[in-house]
Amino acid sequence: MGTHLITGAGSGIGAAVARRLADRGEELWLLARDAGRAKELAGQFPGARTVVGDLATPEKLDWAFGKQSLPDRLDSLMHIAGVVELGAIGDLGPKAWQRTLAANLLSPAELTRQFLPQLRTAKGHVIFVNSGAGLNAGPQWGAYAASKHGLKALADSLRAEEHGNGVRVTSVYPGRTATPMQESVFRQEGREYDASQWIDPESVATTMLTALDLPRDAEINDVTVRPGR
Repeated sequence: MGTHLITGAGSGIGAAVARRLADRGEELWLLARDAGRAKELAGQFPGARTVVGDLATPEKLDWAFGKQSLPDRLDSLMHIAGVVELGAIGDLGPKAWQRTLAANLLSPAELTRQFLPQLRTAKGHVIFVNSGAGLNAGPQWGAYAASKHGLKALADSLRAEEHGNGVRVTSVYPGRTATPMQESVFRQEGREYDASQWIDPESVATTMLTALDLPRDAEINDVTVRPGR
């Protein structure tokens, strides 16, 4: 049985992964932005442990974790939570950029730094849920794509640095997936949302677990998941 820390477990891809791991009898540690959200996650996933830390303020994560019990080892750290705020480069101000970079890039970097000792102990796996926007940037997606391009660089550097410690690193690049975030994107785009047209979160979860369960003689570095419809 492995021990896994997951961000974004409340819905979408994160919830799908957490359910699958819980069904396998794995030990879950779920990151929550505050105590109220931690209580909700504990109810959603009986038996799971929670850790409180707000991805909107990465500079406070060290302080927050210093006041809580944490796992002694981690078989995986799964970065799934994220935010998206669409807008043209000429319209988005610094606060929008700061919110996006904090949640999508700076907090994953800080979480990884905080939990690297536990990952090294277990020869664990860091999985970053990136995005198609992490490979190609389109109009209105500048801030989000920049954060996800940065996340790719973070993963690539981490992989090179931690290979000798036995830590595996995978980036998953889903296309549009039927999640609450995607519904928010469609509202921002002013378009009607039809979840049936997009990737099921379970399919992304299957991709992630395939990477996680791969025998130790191999490693999936990068994998792109596109809608099949």
